[in-house]
Amino acid sequence: MNVLEHLKKRNYFYSKLPDFWANLYGTEYGLYDIQTVNDEFVFETREFAKKAGHLFFKTAQLLQSNTITDDTFLQMGYPKETISFLRQRKSPFPTIIGRFDSVIVDGKHKLLEFNADTPTFIYELFKVNGLLCQEFGLNNPNELEEERLRTAINRALSSAIDNMEKDSLPNIVFTSHEDNIEDKNTVLYLQKLTQYPSKYVPLDQLRIVKGEALLDPDNQVINILYRQTFPIESLIKDQDPTTHEKVGEQLLELVNQNKLLILNPPSAFLLQNKAIMSVIWGLHEEASPFFSEEEHKWIEDYFLPTYLEPDQFIKDKVKYVKKPVFGREGDTIEIFDESGEKVEEDKNKSYTDYIPVYQKFVELPTTTYKTENGVKEGHMMIGTFLLNGAPSAFGFRVGDQITNNLSYFLPVGLKEKQ
Repeated sequence: MNVLEHLKKRNYFYSKLPDFWANLYGTEYGLYDIQTVNDEFVFETREFAKKAGHLFFKTAQLLQSNTITDDTFLQMGYPKETISFLRQRKSPFPTIIGRFDSVIVDGKHKLLEFNADTPTFIYELFKVNGLLCQEFGLNNPNELEEERLRTAINRALSSAIDNMEKDSLPNIVFTSHEDNIEDKNTVLYLQKLTQYPSKYVPLDQLRIVKGEALLDPDNQVINILYRQTFPIESLIKDQDPTTHEKVGEQLLELVNQNKLLILNPPSAFLLQNKAIMSVIWGLHEEASPFFSEEEHKWIEDYFLPTYLEPDQFIKDKVKYVKKPVFGREGDTIEIFDESGEKVEEDKNKSYTDYIPVYQKFVELPTTTYKTENGVKEGHMMIGTFLLNGAPSAFGFRVGDQITNNLSYFLPVGLKEKQ
């Protein structure tokens, strides 16, 4: 297939998906191509997510115990305004929708980070991936996952409603930045999967009555706020443009006072912090009895050495990556060589206010894929979802060594057994 024919087919395919952002920031995002995997890869990917999820959830219980001081949270880079919020336990699962980012090294998944609180890549893997599989005549490894996503969301809402002790149905609001097509359409997709009455309200149309309630544009009290794409670390910086009141902090206070319930729950923000990986790795290195012998084996298999200082890497002359504890899409990431010299960095610097973690560098494997401009070669990263603790849909992002918001979505299909 030549480039013009490929472009024609791609445009026709994605024209049938008006709610999908096949192009982002003026460039191609959704590829008209597919990466094939076998049953063994599918099994190993979900085993990785299951075991990594177990380790994170167990660590969340430790961090939310009474033995952990406020100073510990501050040393890990959590904003002081969020500490009371972090201690809230309002859900049977620490996160409803989370996503692991991993890379294959010597045949095994190695965890790069866990977006436990506000992952995107949802509509792509739970909906669009299946349509691409049909287009290319392949089985969809994520075939059953949209229904599981529906179940996870409704189970979380049901649990939230039960805990509210309300006689009538609560006012459930889904929200996002209205001008971000990816965020808005992701949230609208999730809203369509819910069985309860709800409404979509852009973030800038929400209003807080300090210490009392969060209101929608109809002046109705919001009981449950689903903010899938709006990070807590951004929320706490929100100020009213007129009064300059810290409305983000006021919203968290409503949560702390049980006057508002938000999803993902507070514990998802706890796990969003990349310093959690340094906690897990530190406990592993000291052979802590907190983890069983089997769990230590999982950490050895799936985790990369991660620290709050680069000293060990510099001492051992090991290449490493510097990442902000809160950050997304490769923003603010820097790569250092064996001598501690910076050799690569992302041009965006949105998260310099947060302390960094230092993680052992691993080369992302490469693959070829078809684009509007012909065949390219790029680095490949795997995103795997965790729904209420259970492994779910997965797929690929391809692009530069630092996976950023200009990387492509590469769908995944299942090879037929030979």
